Amino acid sequence: MDGYRPRLFRRDSESRPLLSSDVSRPTSESEGHGFMFYQSETSDSEAWDQSQPTFISSHRAAFNKDQDLYSTFVPKKPPIVDSTMSKRNQASRTEPPLSKQNSMVTIFAVWNTMMGTSLLAMPWGMERSGLLAGPFLMIVQGGVCLFTAYLNLRTASHLGSPTWEISELTRALLGPIAEIIAKIFSFVVLLGANIVYWVLMSNFLYFTINFIAGVKEEFIALSDDVGTNSSLVGALCPLPKEQILDDPLKEISLYKRLWDLQHTVPIFLALIIGPLLNFKSPTFFTKFNSLGTLSVMYIILFVIIKSSFWGINIDIHDVTSIHYTPLIKGSFPAMSGMLALSYFIHNIIITIMRSNANQKNNGRDLTVAYILVMLTYLTIGVVFYLGFPLAKLCIQDNLLNNFDTWDTMTVVARAFLLFQLMTVFPLISYMLRVQTMVALVGNPYPSRVHILLFNAFVVIVCVLFAVFLPKIGTIIRFTGALSGMVHVFAIPCLLRLAILKKSGKLSTPSYAMYILIIIYGAANLLGQFFVKDR
Repeated sequence: MDGYRPRLFRRDSESRPLLSSDVSRPTSESEGHGFMFYQSETSDSEAWDQSQPTFISSHRAAFNKDQDLYSTFVPKKPPIVDSTMSKRNQASRTEPPLSKQNSMVTIFAVWNTMMGTSLLAMPWGMERSGLLAGPFLMIVQGGVCLFTAYLNLRTASHLGSPTWEISELTRALLGPIAEIIAKIFSFVVLLGANIVYWVLMSNFLYFTINFIAGVKEEFIALSDDVGTNSSLVGALCPLPKEQILDDPLKEISLYKRLWDLQHTVPIFLALIIGPLLNFKSPTFFTKFNSLGTLSVMYIILFVIIKSSFWGINIDIHDVTSIHYTPLIKGSFPAMSGMLALSYFIHNIIITIMRSNANQKNNGRDLTVAYILVMLTYLTIGVVFYLGFPLAKLCIQDNLLNNFDTWDTMTVVARAFLLFQLMTVFPLISYMLRVQTMVALVGNPYPSRVHILLFNAFVVIVCVLFAVFLPKIGTIIRFTGALSGMVHVFAIPCLLRLAILKKSGKLSTPSYAMYILIIIYGAANLLGQFFVKDR
């Protein structure tokens, strides 16, 4: 979940919902730590209480345009887990029959849900970590995130609670304070996604209007041979804005003063997006949700086509070469922080896998989905990094910034992504607003004044970041490291430790392994403070 495109689904009887069914229970309580997980037997409980619908503590939720959306977000308090109470008695409520989907659809749903704006920053992550460290982190951290996501499925199935979400499981096993922490960091993910989207929308709007107005940006090539090679046309190294402004002989036109990427465009964007946030229902915007898949496929095609013209441009030996490519760099935590958000799906994975028709395949399907996500990130990050024809330091945290304003594929990408993000941003803001209002006042729409003030707060925060810290790489890595420390590394392990301790099956090796994962999450966050921005 990186950052982040929500997937929203209806739960009425006329549609085929993604979020349905239950989560299976593993046949054994033994600790299987491989990358491919299998489960058997369906859960013997299908808990559902229509009078107390489940609170979905993530940036994606099921929507029903024909019913009151309030019912989707009202939190229910989970019953106290009593070891003397059978799982069937704990789930004495019955769940109405819901549509099922095959493994292929489930795998694609997980893949599509995790794909987000971090795709545009993957080459930048490669530059920050190095030729060897980048792919290593993508693979190893992807495996760890897969394992902890699977732990969430095991926890839900162990308690026989297929309709519970992570916040409810956390309350049942770790207490109400832990539940509050889980919800707070779910809010952090949503707010971080909003900020990243605002910075990107400002960027796409700026360059799109410049293209329409016929205004070209100024760039600099690092050497004559690179600048004059016709096969490298379109690959650019943006000239730092400070160098343009510090030139005493350079006159800034009135157009550029009024239409400035960092200082005015984020404010103009507020005039467009602000009114869209005040709708009571986000149903209209869900109609454009499929654009997310198309945008991912276009970016993959974009990178492959561009890189095929460039060829391979690396040199791991000559440090004076423009193509010098270090194997590992001290700034590698930037990549690990970003990946914590890129592989983030942990507070929604139970809901997604609930709809799998064959519940015994949940572990396998989750593994296949993570492998596909990993391969997608490797394709975008590694292929672009290997082919980029200028110095690797030129790679931007938004890869589209490395292309000419007049490049046809880049123009299409920016315009398409601008429209997509303008439809997604109101959805994420709605999620954030509902979760916040329900948590604070128990009502998702307490009054128009509450909504206007909250939306104004969100817009102001986003504008301030776009003006003073318009670096999506930095925002993504800190959001990922902070929320990932809680939701990706800590909560899944703590829930598993609580279950093992309760059942008397906690061993020293298992305890050490889970603690090490938690420590890694904390170290990942700490490492972000030692990465110097450029």
